[in-house]
Amino acid sequence: MGRAHKLTLLGVERQRIAGLYGDGAGLWLKVTTGGSKSWILRYRSAGRERWAGLGPYPDVGLAEAREKASEYRKKVRAGIDPLDEKHEQDAASRVARAKSVTFDWCAQQYIDAHKAGWKNPKHIDQWRNTLATYASPTIGKLDVAKIDTAHIMKVLQDDDLWTTKAETASRLRGRIESVLGWSTTRNFRSGENPARWRGHLENLLPHKSKIQKVKHHAALPWPEASTFVADLRKQAGVGARALEFAILTAARSGEVRGMTWGEVDLTAGVWIVPADRMKAGNEHRVPLTQQAVKVLEAIRIDDAKATDLVFPGVRSGKPLSDMTLGAVLKRMDRPDLTAHGFRSTFRDWAAEATDYPRDMAEMALAHTVSDKVEAAYRRGDMFEKRRKMMADWAAHCEKTTKTGEEVSPQEEPAA
Repeated sequence: MGRAHKLTLLGVERQRIAGLYGDGAGLWLKVTTGGSKSWILRYRSAGRERWAGLGPYPDVGLAEAREKASEYRKKVRAGIDPLDEKHEQDAASRVARAKSVTFDWCAQQYIDAHKAGWKNPKHIDQWRNTLATYASPTIGKLDVAKIDTAHIMKVLQDDDLWTTKAETASRLRGRIESVLGWSTTRNFRSGENPARWRGHLENLLPHKSKIQKVKHHAALPWPEASTFVADLRKQAGVGARALEFAILTAARSGEVRGMTWGEVDLTAGVWIVPADRMKAGNEHRVPLTQQAVKVLEAIRIDDAKATDLVFPGVRSGKPLSDMTLGAVLKRMDRPDLTAHGFRSTFRDWAAEATDYPRDMAEMALAHTVSDKVEAAYRRGDMFEKRRKMMADWAAHCEKTTKTGEEVSPQEEPAA
């Protein structure tokens, strides 16, 4: 015959007077002065009287409270104290959480542990920025103990990094391997290092020397930017000026080719690209350096209207085609490069040669942010900070250019 219960659903719902109301076999409904209700089980274990909370009402209803109480009583009969068991489980969970550390945290600890031995201070920034730019978006927030070969392959193959930027990707792989090796030594992970090359990734990826023999880089290595820009400034025509402007602003070629004079404030040094012309659908403010303004001043005509294209094509009212910028590169004997690739050149420069934060460079490129926390942090556009970064980029792009050298706005030569 089943045990008779004292409480009813309606009684539990309507009870408002503070106190303890028994249901039988040690189960009690506790009502506070403020009217909140919760379930408590009284039992004896090893000669001690214990009181265990079973949850608040109405989250835990009468039937569920009785079921939980029954499970607790079974454990007591088996010699298990439910409260002691719960405390042990909570402690184990806390230990597990304490042992769970992210790749980003381990990377920072590795850099801090080794920076005293690095002679060049720039080396610290290169380590930090390379990992932040290429590794962190994929594995930065992951528990370092759970990072496997698939994660490393994703980092190295995203945007064809391994085949288009073999040298950068190779350095990145080595740095990830070092961080994971440090993590293993510190007992934050165990097993083989998924970023190791010999006997592992060499079986999955082509050697960088073979890539360079059969495939040219679409992006110019950042140390060569100044030499390239100096040669570019010797090229005549609107296409050459559009390419130079795209390089100086790190903008997409389509944004540059569709640019109108109404979007530009030369005095303030600002170019505002409207949302309907942006890939992400958001308005984008671009700080214009002195060098970028100089390009625009050289090609501007006195009676230019706000709706006129800054870099018009051959046909009236039509923008330049992307092929026009490609033709400039072919005339320079650089068919291995693409106009879009210069955005990668800028990104690599920011990551490897400066200490500017990764998200500032990403904002300059108008990249969409996927991480919700980072997106909330980046509601502003860091405009003035980006202005300084772009000024440094422009300075890097003209290190070998003679002071006062003029751009060439003459007619476009035949492609």
